[in-house]
Amino acid sequence: MSDDFGSALELIREYAEIEGELADPAVHGDPARARQLGRRYAQLGPVVAGYNSWKSAEEELDTARELSAEDESFKAELPALQELLESRAATLQELLLPRDPDDDRDVIVEIKAGEGGDESALFAGDLLRMYMRFAERVGWKVEVIDVTESDLGGYKDVSIALKSKGTPQPGMAPWARLKYEGGVHRVQRVPETESQGRIHTSAAGVLVMPEAEEVDVTLDLNDLRVDVYRSSGPGGQSVNTTDSAVRLTHIPTGIVVSCQNEKSQLQNKESALRIMRARLLSAAKEAQDAAASDARRSQVRTVDRSERIRTYNFPENRISDHRTNFKSYNLSAVLDGDLEAVIQSLVDADTAAKLSAVGATDQTRRS
Repeated sequence: MSDDFGSALELIREYAEIEGELADPAVHGDPARARQLGRRYAQLGPVVAGYNSWKSAEEELDTARELSAEDESFKAELPALQELLESRAATLQELLLPRDPDDDRDVIVEIKAGEGGDESALFAGDLLRMYMRFAERVGWKVEVIDVTESDLGGYKDVSIALKSKGTPQPGMAPWARLKYEGGVHRVQRVPETESQGRIHTSAAGVLVMPEAEEVDVTLDLNDLRVDVYRSSGPGGQSVNTTDSAVRLTHIPTGIVVSCQNEKSQLQNKESALRIMRARLLSAAKEAQDAAASDARRSQVRTVDRSERIRTYNFPENRISDHRTNFKSYNLSAVLDGDLEAVIQSLVDADTAAKLSAVGATDQTRRS
């Protein structure tokens, strides 16, 4: 069975090499390199522990088999030890599944009001609060990058950055947890402005992007058209008397980013550049996914931003995710940031799809 986990041995060797590098004081003279090594070391730690746990179970089973040849009493232990070995093998197999290379990144989340007018803008505000409260629960930092408010107190458009503190455990960084949130979110409820008590359906769009560092994206400033204008607010409020708002257009791709939240034109430009880099990185990822195999595309389907992914039904206090058929009747708690069960259902579905793809590949190889 050891041959099945040959890739684990390669990762264990890499883990030992990184451990040696991190012990060298000279490495810490380059903070970026030290962070990179620290992240990779944290990624590999569970694989090493999982392999050692599986190997220990295998050795216990082998020992019990040898002893049972001489002493019948040891035979009674074999079924439980075999079950333990299979459980640990399954855990290790999950740990060895291909990782999303962006799983350790922070994210930028954009929420845009959609169909439904003012009610959609109010719902966008509900989604903003949901993600901010979830971030508080898991200990992430929240930074509001840009906001365009609506007349009734909701948001036409809002962008926030969610950042982990320190080095997160594998699978617990913002992108790893929130990459499934991109798409159209639909709400069914009686709007505050509805006098007849009728249930309305409206929607808001959520865009989740791994935050890009400058080294991740080649952004030629000559490819950008920069327009400045006066910012505007609801009902004429917060209107600047100077042209501080900034609109960036990336000419090769047509991507447009506008920021007006800061009073300084320079600050708005920096915020817009930050979002632009994230969008360009996201666009590059989508291009790679589109060129990938059918099996790979099926695994990334859950982050298709054009998909209507979830419904929030207020009369029934129900939340339904249409990709995994997850349902729960604690909508008020979810909107207060209790998102973990919803997210975990998506993580589990993605893991199951990857395991199925690996199984199909193994079956093809054997036949």
